[in-house]
Amino acid sequence: MISWPHRGSPDAHRNTERSGNGDPVLRRHLRWMALAGATLATGELGASTERPVPARTLRPKDLSPGLVRVPQTLLAMVHSEEGQKELGIPSEIEPAFDQFLRKVSAPWMRWRNQPSTEQREAIAKAETAVVSELRRRMGGVAVSRLRQLELQAQGARAFLRPDVAEFLDLNPEQTTKLQTLFENSDRSLMQVGSLGSAGRTRYAAALSRFRQAEQTASDRWLTTEQRSLWREALGELRETTAFQRVYPMAPELVDSGVWLDERAIRLSELRGSVVLLHFYAFQCHNCHANFAIYNRWHRTLRDKGIVVVGIQTPETEEERDTGKVLTAARKAGFEFPVLVDTKSANWEAWGTTMWPTVYVIDRRGYVRNWWMGELNWKGATNDRSVEQLAERLLLA
Repeated sequence: MISWPHRGSPDAHRNTERSGNGDPVLRRHLRWMALAGATLATGELGASTERPVPARTLRPKDLSPGLVRVPQTLLAMVHSEEGQKELGIPSEIEPAFDQFLRKVSAPWMRWRNQPSTEQREAIAKAETAVVSELRRRMGGVAVSRLRQLELQAQGARAFLRPDVAEFLDLNPEQTTKLQTLFENSDRSLMQVGSLGSAGRTRYAAALSRFRQAEQTASDRWLTTEQRSLWREALGELRETTAFQRVYPMAPELVDSGVWLDERAIRLSELRGSVVLLHFYAFQCHNCHANFAIYNRWHRTLRDKGIVVVGIQTPETEEERDTGKVLTAARKAGFEFPVLVDTKSANWEAWGTTMWPTVYVIDRRGYVRNWWMGELNWKGATNDRSVEQLAERLLLA
């Protein structure tokens, strides 16, 4: 599944999770990692017979959505600025390529809410379309490099791919040991993620540690010849975990025809500006806690090229009354464009699940991050984090 960051208050409006201290469970997970390392050191993970591996070329195929333990990383790589530089996409075709990516990944924000099976199938279709379009525009060399980045980002999980296993001539014992390692890792990560707010704050760090443990295990377990073949197949290595722009193009707004002071806009018209887009509901208490921040952003950042856009999506009957929505927006002092999402079409298109949510969109229209809940919940300073990110994106 796609791993989505969740910043902001876990106690946000109408979607609250609470959890106690999860440290004992996390300690068990970390002990398992230490045990895995000790197993490797003693050679108990499985012995491999050194044997010559004939020279050959890895030609990765489309990743089957049924390989649930292998992360789907191709879309993130092709959307990232670093990935596009690796592919050699010239600046003159950037707008057309962005337009294609906006079309093919339009449902991406909704996919995060789908069941895993449906999500992976939808992403697989998008990956196939991206490879075909890239081959048409840039040729086989660019596709080959994208495949290398895809495999690098998958890490040791790539060894579960049939094309990779065949290329490296993995034996049944190696495959079985790897599968067991990944199953244990996933089981432990699932337990971390089930700890509510405590788990969410630790999940990213735990994921990084588990993936490193998997990489260490697989590297020590492969034969010398297999390691050499694998390094050659990956091409020049990049730190894919540091790639910044790994989310899709922002979905275009669905215009309901109702705007505060009739100031209708389109996101495509804001190319070149950084956009801070927020979903709210005027009767939402947690949303009200952010209103002063939205107004400050509009006053202090607009001259720098940062645009604030509000989308009021209703839940209660009063929030469906456009007159009351507009009156409340004026009372709140909103001077930025506000779209009244009368039929929740934008809420659905963006896959939003919580009031309030703030999205940061860069100058080319890519979603760069988002925060869910009150920005300054219990002393947090997520408003400053948003501002700092937006100002960095202006310089990019």
